[in-house]
Amino acid sequence: MLRREILTVRSRLTADDVQEAANALAGRALELPELAHARTVAAYVSVGSEPGTLALLDALRERGVRVLLPALLPDNDLDWGAYAGEGSLARVRHGGKMALFEPVGDRLGPDAVTEADVVLLPGLAVDTRGLRLGRGGGSYDRVLARLESAGARPALLVLLYDSEVVARVPEEAHDRPVHAVVTPSGVRRFGGGEDGSGGA
Repeated sequence: MLRREILTVRSRLTADDVQEAANALAGRALELPELAHARTVAAYVSVGSEPGTLALLDALRERGVRVLLPALLPDNDLDWGAYAGEGSLARVRHGGKMALFEPVGDRLGPDAVTEADVVLLPGLAVDTRGLRLGRGGGSYDRVLARLESAGARPALLVLLYDSEVVARVPEEAHDRPVHAVVTPSGVRRFGGGEDGSGGA
């Protein structure tokens, strides 16, 4: 199973590997025109050996961008809250699932994501069609469906390690492609046949 293979590779990464990749990812992502012009970005806080997001979140905040972070609801849907720096996060364990870092403070409701100019999606892999492989919980499938039903058209970006851009991931009827993948070595865009793997 592709998920298991990717999680095994990630589990072998050292803290230094993760930090180095996180810094490179932030640098690549911050060069994207989508993020340069964004007023509101819906993102997430990486955990464990996931491609790191905190450096990017802090850089966006310093630019004056409103950053929204998810809080997992009992039905696996996502509520949202504003990010106000690393001190505004609480470590929350949801049953037998991994502990997540969620925003403290006011909840803005599941529809808050529809205000975002850019949505950063977690993932395990993306293929050459732009289809994303998630962890299988369905939370972000709901986010994408909510965006579609609201007529919202944010840029959809996924942050991954270089080896996680693969030829093909399993496809389901509800899957929607992302617009671009950011890895430590570059950016690849989907949908327009344009390959920006050398940079933004």
